[in-house]
Amino acid sequence: MTPKVAVIGLDCADPALVFGPWLEDLPNIRRLVQSGTWGPLRSVDPPITVPAWSCMTSGHDPGELGIYGFRNRADHSYDALMIADARAVHVDRVWDRLGREGRHVVVVGVPQTSPPPEVNGDLVSCFLTGDTRRDPFTHPTGLRTEIERLVGTYQVDVRNFRSEDRDRILAEVYAMTEQRFTVCRHLLDTRPWDFFMMVEIGVDRLHHAFWRFTDPAHPRYEPGHRYADVIHSYYRYLDDEIGELLERFDDETTVLVVSDHGARPMEGAICVNEWLLREGYLVLREPVEGPTAFRDAVVDWEKTTAWGEGGYYCRLCLNVAGREPQGLVDPADYERVRDEIAARLEALGGPDGTPIGTRALRPEDLWREQRGIPPDLVVYFGDLGWRSAGSLGHGRHWTFDNDTGPDDANHDRDGICIVSGPGVPAEHRTDLTIYDIAPTILSLAGAPGVEGLRGRAIGGTVGRV
Repeated sequence: MTPKVAVIGLDCADPALVFGPWLEDLPNIRRLVQSGTWGPLRSVDPPITVPAWSCMTSGHDPGELGIYGFRNRADHSYDALMIADARAVHVDRVWDRLGREGRHVVVVGVPQTSPPPEVNGDLVSCFLTGDTRRDPFTHPTGLRTEIERLVGTYQVDVRNFRSEDRDRILAEVYAMTEQRFTVCRHLLDTRPWDFFMMVEIGVDRLHHAFWRFTDPAHPRYEPGHRYADVIHSYYRYLDDEIGELLERFDDETTVLVVSDHGARPMEGAICVNEWLLREGYLVLREPVEGPTAFRDAVVDWEKTTAWGEGGYYCRLCLNVAGREPQGLVDPADYERVRDEIAARLEALGGPDGTPIGTRALRPEDLWREQRGIPPDLVVYFGDLGWRSAGSLGHGRHWTFDNDTGPDDANHDRDGICIVSGPGVPAEHRTDLTIYDIAPTILSLAGAPGVEGLRGRAIGGTVGRV
């Protein structure tokens, strides 16, 4: 018999919550932990949804993929960005390899599967789908009608999850999650599957909207708030849904429960372009009045050395002569300028002037290759405790507000990993990485090994056929 592998992905599920005191309230996850290999799963650099899931399922790092975030520079101009959807992924993911071996795959909601690629089986695309009422979101295309008969209009994400309308966000997360698991149960019950993988993004959305009501370490924590139990209750609900999936897996199926990164309190934001402007690295042709999106500022590129992008981390770019259209930095001076900015950012203080522990990292130190157009520096403000704000006009280089809407959480480096099934030892591991998942899946499925992947199969799975 062909070994079956099932992967349950929970975007942003945090190890301190899953493996901590809440584990007692998660009986289905606890059973998998007690019977298998488990521990924190070190994410990629940067630890964000896109490209983390593609790294996990391909065994390649962001530089090899040429995907450095949800939006990437399309060329060396100053404003051309492209969304990294499925068309940006030019390597095989595990379902591609298994499909070529004749395995029937079922894939639901895995990031960077929109527009839906062809697979040997059934695929329902991810949160990058624009509008399922008009855009394709399934392979084969006829699966769309089947899903709409089952759940109505299919919901791939929460509308504007950075909003003060938290009651709406909460209702949409539950409605979306219920749909996702209903579709998964239906496909498991009606398809002759060999490999199954689903990702629920509702965890991520709730963390960003409600983290400060759960975590006493959050600077805006409000004890006793009516939202205090929202995240905990949702984890318990997810455990129930996972239990219904587990009923569909026989004793010979190996089950993985994984997340792409964790979560942590967002301390605030560093206004990177505000700092670059103040220090003379960024020059405007005319001043801005009040908070202004960077794209709306009139930059004097002939006098600008560097600029940065906002997000959970900062992608800082140098304006290099011969590379950018109006480049200023002499290539011979590139390393000196980059080192100078990196050192100054790492010394940058917060509201009280004390350095916040920022790390400015060089792409060549993070990734085996740098395809596409990587940033010149990857900057983790406060070592991921502070996000990057790209906007200008704040009057200072730090803020406690997020310039893209309310957000309580930043991403943390460690997600979760649980592997439970025949031949998998029951042990706690602290050395697992996101790159181990692809070789583990292929090994568990008895598929041929692949050269050149980062990571290695998690113990007990190598050579299993």
